[in-house]
Order: sequence, then structure tokens, then C-alpha cells
Amino acid sequence: MAEYFERVRKNADGDIVSFQTSSGKELTYEEAIAAVESGTIQGANVGKARNGRPVIRGNADGDPNNNLDNLPTF
Repeated sequence: MAEYFERVRKNADGDIVSFQTSSGKELTYEEAIAAVESGTIQGANVGKARNGRPVIRGNADGDPNNNLDNLPTF
């Protein structure tokens, strides 16, 4: 069964810098991108920001409570 992001760590600017998965693993942003792209993480996708960098987004489901920015921090 695929994991999902359960918590996030943010920097002083409020940007997500790492993720905690449903199994308790902590992933850096780069590791999280690789996990999403490989299908290890469900409920998220990788897109491109305006500056061309990869960005992790939660899959749209109409529920703002599970948006990545709204996940609890750790």
C-alpha cells in the first residue's frame, strides 16, 4: 500500500522543506519529489513552479483540509 504525506516541516518563510509520511519516515523535499514521481507516495503530484523548479502539490479533491500547506507540522 502506498504511503501519503501526514505532516510537514516549514522554514521561517512558511515554505515546506520536508515531509513526514504515514509510516513516520521523514523525507527532504528532494526525496519527496522522487517518492511522488515513483508512485511510492499517493495523493500528490509533481508540477513545475513559475521559476521552472519542481513543486509538490496535493491532488485536487475539493477538500482544503488535506492540502499540503494545511497539514500539521512536526
